[in-house]
Amino acid sequence: MRHPPRLSALLAGAALTMASTALAVVGTAAGASAAPACTVEYSVTGQWSGGFQGAVTVTNNSSALTSWSLGFDFPAGQVVGQGWGGKWSQSGVSVTVVNESWNGALGTGAKVSGGFIASWTGANTAPTSFTLNGTPCNTDGPTPTPTPTTPTTPPTTPPTTPTAPTTPPTTPPTTPATTPPTPVTGAPELTVSGNRFTDQNGATRRLLGVNRSGGEFMCVQGHGFFDGPVDDASVRAIADWKANTVRIPLNEECWLGLDNIKPEYRGANYIAAVKDLVAKVLAHGMTPVVELHWTYGQYTGNSSGCSDMHASCQKPMPDARYTPAFWTSVANTFKDDGRVVFDLFNEPYPDRAASTAAQAWTCWRDGGTCPGIGYEVAGMQDLVDAVRSTGAKNLVLVPGLAYSNDLSQWLAYRPTDPAGNLAAAWHVYNFNTCADETCWNTTLAPVAAQVPLLAGEIGENTCGHAFVDRVMKWFDDRGLSYLGWTWNTWNCNSGPALITSYDGTPTAFGIGLRDHLRALNP
Repeated sequence: MRHPPRLSALLAGAALTMASTALAVVGTAAGASAAPACTVEYSVTGQWSGGFQGAVTVTNNSSALTSWSLGFDFPAGQVVGQGWGGKWSQSGVSVTVVNESWNGALGTGAKVSGGFIASWTGANTAPTSFTLNGTPCNTDGPTPTPTPTTPTTPPTTPPTTPTAPTTPPTTPPTTPATTPPTPVTGAPELTVSGNRFTDQNGATRRLLGVNRSGGEFMCVQGHGFFDGPVDDASVRAIADWKANTVRIPLNEECWLGLDNIKPEYRGANYIAAVKDLVAKVLAHGMTPVVELHWTYGQYTGNSSGCSDMHASCQKPMPDARYTPAFWTSVANTFKDDGRVVFDLFNEPYPDRAASTAAQAWTCWRDGGTCPGIGYEVAGMQDLVDAVRSTGAKNLVLVPGLAYSNDLSQWLAYRPTDPAGNLAAAWHVYNFNTCADETCWNTTLAPVAAQVPLLAGEIGENTCGHAFVDRVMKWFDDRGLSYLGWTWNTWNCNSGPALITSYDGTPTAFGIGLRDHLRALNP
């Protein structure tokens, strides 16, 4: 863990830019009281003309709390425009941050963090006094005068609640005003800013919508390009649900035009059909997510979906023979349109073939010869490299293990992205292992605190929506993104289907998502 600079550096204006300056000063002066009731770290993580992004972390050193309220005053007239990790408000110079419904519990020694974007003029002097539920922080008595020594390192106990981002945005908001930036009209060009998706104006965006299955299986089965119509009326019906995103599963052999696919459904014909659907999605102001679903490679091990070497089912990992070429081609096709998002691989499951988690995650990231998989694997790093080698800067989504239901070591193994535009993808159904709030709080929240998180597939096989209602609430409480599976007229028991007709008539399962999206975007 890096050590914060001296307190004296905090008070120098030059140290505020891109600095992480801790205000916690414990035991630095002779005679200072033993332990403060609470300790606060305040930092400016990014600064530009007229605006800045900041972060605040508070450690509760006293008895456990069921709710909390942090207070402090800005000494130089700074004004908060937007914040996260709590409910932010400001009256004059006084700022108050109250817990969200999901992070109110704060045990002894536990930390909670929040972040904000604010404006400033003249000087951006840091606040020096903080309170937690009315109790002064950083000291339990008269505030000692710090001596110019390096402060004690803040506690290293991992937070028990999700934390807000501490990384600065890759590009500062273009309108650093006292109100949040205005979102762009239509589908945005998405950029990762800390743990948020932001558009060209710096406005925070969420991806909320549906999957449109068919492009992964119809061509390899010799039936067409998509399952059901993809004309303008059918795409408009998705937009009428107030969806802003459509995920489009693809087949690598159909895209690359391999000989086992019927000529009319492969290569240039398939690519043209995909491009046409992407254009229709964009025309209705929605974000298209192009995703690799079915791939080449023979796998007959644990949880095998088929014994075919061709791309006729879900394989445990992408193949080194064709998948990098697929993503090179897809990236070249869409790299000039930053509104198109790339989802690298549907549902990896090398954990079903490997004997240890370390083997599975190493295979996931690095590929090569993987335990239990009989073909050469392309790892997630290989696919990121394939995309970026084309010059494409598009947002890239990277799934986890266990059919994308496990993100427990995603942060430790995540690929390196030279464009800095990488987010995590996760799937959940009522029959998955990680299908309750306890697991989400433990494994998802730490990921969502550092990078944007999209639940690329949510669904249930009950023909109802009680489970996805819980998923949506958990994600709504944290400002995260999710997409329902799927905009197809299937039996909702065999494959959760949102509609009974491509005019948008919902199933009993689909009613839950439709009504929720309309409530979020009336």
